[in-house]
Amino acid sequence: MIDAQNHLDDGAKKFNNGDFNGAITNFSNAIQLIPKYENGYFARGMAKSANGDPDGAIADYTKAIELKPNYAEAYNNRALAKIDKYDSDGAIADCTKAIGLKTDYSTAFNTRGIAKEDKGDLDGAMDDFNKAIGLRPDDAVAYNSRGLAKSKRNDLDGAMADYNRAIELMPDFAGAYHNRGIAKHNNGDLDGAIADYNRAIELKPNFADAYNDRAAAKNKKGDVDGAKADSTKAAELKPNGAFAFNNRGYAKVKKGDFDGAIADCSKAIELKADFALAYYNRGIAKAEKKDYYGATADFSKVIELKPNDAGAYGDRGMAKLVQGDLDGAMADCSKAIELKPNFALAYHNRGAAKKRKGDLDGAIADCSKAIELKPDNSRAYNDRGWFEYLENDFDSAISDATHAIQLNSQNGHAYGTRGWARYGKGDVAGALEDCKKAVELNKTDTASAAFDQGMINFINGYYGKAIESWQNAIKQNSSSQRELQPWIEKAKARQSAVIPTTLIM
Repeated sequence: MIDAQNHLDDGAKKFNNGDFNGAITNFSNAIQLIPKYENGYFARGMAKSANGDPDGAIADYTKAIELKPNYAEAYNNRALAKIDKYDSDGAIADCTKAIGLKTDYSTAFNTRGIAKEDKGDLDGAMDDFNKAIGLRPDDAVAYNSRGLAKSKRNDLDGAMADYNRAIELMPDFAGAYHNRGIAKHNNGDLDGAIADYNRAIELKPNFADAYNDRAAAKNKKGDVDGAKADSTKAAELKPNGAFAFNNRGYAKVKKGDFDGAIADCSKAIELKADFALAYYNRGIAKAEKKDYYGATADFSKVIELKPNDAGAYGDRGMAKLVQGDLDGAMADCSKAIELKPNFALAYHNRGAAKKRKGDLDGAIADCSKAIELKPDNSRAYNDRGWFEYLENDFDSAISDATHAIQLNSQNGHAYGTRGWARYGKGDVAGALEDCKKAVELNKTDTASAAFDQGMINFINGYYGKAIESWQNAIKQNSSSQRELQPWIEKAKARQSAVIPTTLIM
């Protein structure tokens, strides 16, 4: 028994120093010496849980309970491991059992509150946290947990007060700094959030969730490399952490690594099947890869999980638009606007769908609303300009395209719009200059480049080449046929009217 206790003591020291693998070895040695040693299983369960092995932890706590059926602490800790597995119902059942065995067990009330919060039962969670604080008024952990529940209720001031109290009671409480960082993040104070995440990591260097949330804050500040490094560290520390994989996936989207983003988001979904944000980020990555069918499926899953997610409706509408499902695109964009009336991009995309349906007035109205909501939107000005060109309102088209260029001098599409409108006004030189600039800027957008190259060829009298360019544009983007087919016919007519330079006898 003495040797087993020595292993237990040595394991506890290693555990407190963050050497979880070493602690597991010591606790396993204790169990080997005394196979029915419930405290050995309990301790090893704690080490496995801290080491990112919730399944192993649950197995050890279950064995401890088998050996000691009234082991309230083992029920509580098994509940914590179940929370890590997103098994909120199982966690609540274990905590309720622990409370039944030990009615003044404040920690079990706190743990049950966390599980209820994860299920969305914020009222039940608040009741449990208040009970825990009532039993132990100096319980920093319970204040921290209640702060989380208040934060989810959008009571950020109340949450901050609870986190501050938790830190006052326990100045080295890494979790409270972490959660206060989340509250600051949600309140728009990204620098304050990062400072709290830094302190949490300083106090607990293996704090995967703090790395993960610091990554999210860095993403918002535009520090994509820093975000990716933090997400990678979080995934390394917590290999079964869905949030770390999702955040790293998001950072990879920002860096243009769409395959890597899809892989990380898929891993997050594998770990947490109802993770709406991971489906959303994977959908964005798929859309960037032009897998619009796959993107539509992911956005649909988001909507299934979160029926009021305006962003998912908006992005699904865009994916449907590209696939040619104009009615579906309009319906999704309209739903997005219903859920979020100031959703500029949804108005813009609905306008694009209306244009392709032949409703130019409706398209112009939607683009105008998008511009009203977001006056610095170069694309919306350009699109409205193109729709005005199609209505032969060349002055308005030139004005809008010029404004689009002022907002973004690299907007090749806007040069193209202005070029076509100038040709409509009879300004052939201006049209040629703008279309050449459009082709120069749109080198990677071959369909748009072919569209405008056709006009350059047409102006220069190379009608065969103009037809070839426009047919190439249609081949790459069939939706352009309505605008280009009349020009192809004009080019053919002029081609046939050209007097041959060589007389054929």
